[in-house]
Amino acid sequence: MWDRIEPLMPADPVRGRRWADHRRTLEAIAWKYRTNSPWRDLPDELGSFQTAHKRLIRWAVDGTWEMILAAVLAAADTDDDLDWTVSVDSTVVRAHQHAAGAGKKGRPARESQPITRSDAPVAG
Repeated sequence: MWDRIEPLMPADPVRGRRWADHRRTLEAIAWKYRTNSPWRDLPDELGSFQTAHKRLIRWAVDGTWEMILAAVLAAADTDDDLDWTVSVDSTVVRAHQHAAGAGKKGRPARESQPITRSDAPVAG
């Protein structure tokens, strides 16, 4: 897969130091999200966590992630690894209770007071 992704990676800057290895940085970003660990827990063999985080942001801004996604999807589609007939509905994706307007447990919902033309609540 790296052979398909590598050509999509940004070139080294003209001025300044060369970038850290793109493949190792991509592995660092994947490790972070695969393990759901903090950036600071990144293993030393994957490089600097600051570099990985900065590259994640830079690639998001410059469109690199979109190009990688398109290439990976195209490769998977070509290899018949994708099933485009998948359907997602409310039986698969659950909404949070607040999304459905559920009230808090044990407390009845408060009734709103009627408003008069003067926008003052009616006594009662």
